[in-house]
Amino acid sequence: MTGTTYIQQIELMQRTLRAETGLSANELQQKYLGVNGAFTLLAKQITEIDPGDRKVAGQPLNNLKNALATAVAAANNPSVKAWVDLSLPGRRPAVGHVHPISQAMAEITKIFTSIGFTRARYPEIDWDWYVFESLNMPPDHPARDEWETFFVAHAPDEKMGQMVLTTHTSNGQVREMERLGKPPIRMINIARCYRRQQDVTHTQMFHQFEGLVVDKGITIQHLKGTLDYFAEQFYGPGTKSRIRPFHFQFTEPSFEVDFSCHLCGGTGCKFCKSGWHEVGGCGMVHPNVLRAGGIDPDVYTGFAFGWGIERTYTLKEGLAIDDIRLLYSGDLQFLEQF
Repeated sequence: MTGTTYIQQIELMQRTLRAETGLSANELQQKYLGVNGAFTLLAKQITEIDPGDRKVAGQPLNNLKNALATAVAAANNPSVKAWVDLSLPGRRPAVGHVHPISQAMAEITKIFTSIGFTRARYPEIDWDWYVFESLNMPPDHPARDEWETFFVAHAPDEKMGQMVLTTHTSNGQVREMERLGKPPIRMINIARCYRRQQDVTHTQMFHQFEGLVVDKGITIQHLKGTLDYFAEQFYGPGTKSRIRPFHFQFTEPSFEVDFSCHLCGGTGCKFCKSGWHEVGGCGMVHPNVLRAGGIDPDVYTGFAFGWGIERTYTLKEGLAIDDIRLLYSGDLQFLEQF
């Protein structure tokens, strides 16, 4: 036996001894210092190591013997302080990990920046103008009822209107047009949104990502190609996207976006029912929105898409989260699975 191996056995016994908080003095005596005790047998083995290493190993062995004597005395008399080796390294605290939604945000950012998108973030408390009116929704338009908006108790601005908690990340569209001045624009905007909805598929605070591309000659083909690329990168090879006609006030034409189910490959199963999962909306940017951002719709076209990160994430393979409120429950037993 080498001296190094012998010292490692001594250190292991020291750590074991420190954990023996529930043993009585007699139990400690018998377990470690009896005829067949762990320390007694270890001490006999010192003769098996190289003579040159015995002196080096002798000191740690003697320290262990003193520690045992102190532990036995402390067990007999609780007022005697247990032995502590202050030279040993401390116990590392438990280290947390990134929240699953933050992980999803980082993954989404990486996917889109790899094909030329620029990550942006715009206010979560914004003027009515950017959230609604610049997006082709005048003050009395019924489309506003769909968003169940939180209004902020703040004096309205003469031009911008009232201040609201953003109901979608689309408020960043016109802001990005104003910031850049002219195309090309390739933006991915990720931020928190707020709506007066709370159930298994909605939370009053949630996250969205918003894609915006504006340039000359942009068509629906570019939009569909981008959606297909994201589907394969985020959900895995073979995942498909499809778009269905819909109506959004700020895009024309507008579409709902579905991704094929990873469990059945789009054939239909209990989890998806139809082979597809609906995730959000997209479309070609409405000419009125381009005008609001100072861009000539006769020269430039664009597409936009956006939906909730929570919904997108819970459709990943291996996850069967049927209530997205769990993501914000603070339940460590749940969150530590990710």
